[in-house]
Amino acid sequence: MDEGQDTDPGGLPITGRRMRFLQGEPVTEPLPIADSLRHTPYREPAAMVAPDEEASVRSALELAVRVGELLFRCGAGTRDVEAAVIAVAAAAGLRRLEIDITNQSLLVQAPTPSGVPVTLLRVARSNTRDFARLTAVHGLVQELVAGGIDDVEAATRKLRRIQRTARLYPRWLVALGYAGLAGSVCAILGGHAMAIAVAVLSALAVDRIGRALGKRGVPSFYSAAAGAGVSVVLAWLGYLVGVHGWLGLDMTNNDFAYAVAAGIVVLLPGRAMASAVEDAVTGFPITGAGRLLTVLLSTAGIIVGIAAGLSFTLRLDKALELELTAPKALSFGNQQTVLWFRVLCGAFGAMCSAVTARALPRHLLPAGLLGALGLFLSGALSSSLGLGGFRLGATTAIAVAAIAIGVAGRLIGLRMGAPALVLVVPAVSPLLPGLRIFRGMYDAVNGSIVGAAVTSQGAAITTLMGAAAVALAISTGVVMGDVLSAPLDRRVLHRRRVRRR
Repeated sequence: MDEGQDTDPGGLPITGRRMRFLQGEPVTEPLPIADSLRHTPYREPAAMVAPDEEASVRSALELAVRVGELLFRCGAGTRDVEAAVIAVAAAAGLRRLEIDITNQSLLVQAPTPSGVPVTLLRVARSNTRDFARLTAVHGLVQELVAGGIDDVEAATRKLRRIQRTARLYPRWLVALGYAGLAGSVCAILGGHAMAIAVAVLSALAVDRIGRALGKRGVPSFYSAAAGAGVSVVLAWLGYLVGVHGWLGLDMTNNDFAYAVAAGIVVLLPGRAMASAVEDAVTGFPITGAGRLLTVLLSTAGIIVGIAAGLSFTLRLDKALELELTAPKALSFGNQQTVLWFRVLCGAFGAMCSAVTARALPRHLLPAGLLGALGLFLSGALSSSLGLGGFRLGATTAIAVAAIAIGVAGRLIGLRMGAPALVLVVPAVSPLLPGLRIFRGMYDAVNGSIVGAAVTSQGAAITTLMGAAAVALAISTGVVMGDVLSAPLDRRVLHRRRVRRR
């Protein structure tokens, strides 16, 4: 080696002829707090003057933590909570922030000007869907990011007013929303008037039972099992009335299945499933695993309730010789309703689901339109209406519909000053796989009780796995749609910030 020749840290000579693609990457540096908000609705925050006292740092950190806690309690996902907490801290003037979210606990830390760390911990011990309050908090964070609030104290006062505001819609209207969702799902599946009426009554009864058990501190597993069992029994009673023609009413074998499936959709934890998948794929594996376990337990409760209800009703059915359990009596896959009718029912069901989540009145119609879009795409792509005669499988078509809902939901939601989930969660509710879950349990329980199985136990398990695949397709599709639409919302956010200023 020539004397005086430059060498790299490994002792190798550096020549001017080294090709650029052979050079190593730069050293990884900590990500600045504002840069972590890329691809979120809170990008490029307008920061206040940096706090110069420990009390000021604590006040800013307290505001950020309280915003995150309230978002958790209103049903927001972990990624949205983290983005909101970082945005509030950055807008309040904090330059460094450490944040850790594990399940429902929120731990944040920021240093004072003297270097002493300030740490705060909050745990959201209750979780409900309150999309009106969630939208108000989202608006507060956007106003902070846009520079529309001058100091932390003013933002804290506004947050307190949001916390003290009464919940939107009376409880009886929320119950009617559940009933409307169940009736619309039954109509989408092809149920007749008697089946729709049974589904509506079943949803009202399930909601009432869930509220009563919740007030007594009964875990969600048992309340889901009780609701599913009641749904099966009520559907069987409706079938018993219809098969004898009492009161001039009629209810076919398939209507029995559709009525139960509609009641199951009301019980399915669709939002929790979407949150679990979103957390798992966006860097929160522990929180995603915890939420997924909660979803599995709730779903297991539904399955247990269906099994118990079917065990009771099928034994009575066999004793009364009603022939509901005849082999292949339930043709689950046939949907006799036309596409345009399913689209209308999907729009109505999505609006009813938005009412159950207490979304603002101005968000009901957009949620309904997104629900109609989802039913149209899932129906058209899986039928002969597909482009060029090309047909997709039912699960793939639902995944494509969920992606479209995710893209449109984020763009429309941000334009209306609301997070995407306010529109997306109600829109995907009519797509949940209630019928597949009931079909799998019916096939399994019917064979063990009556002795003449419609399908084997292996086929029943396959059907249940298909239901899980549909739920996963909906969840991952919504997340992918949100990710794809992130680069497209910059202009929408810029216009809203200009109006705020």
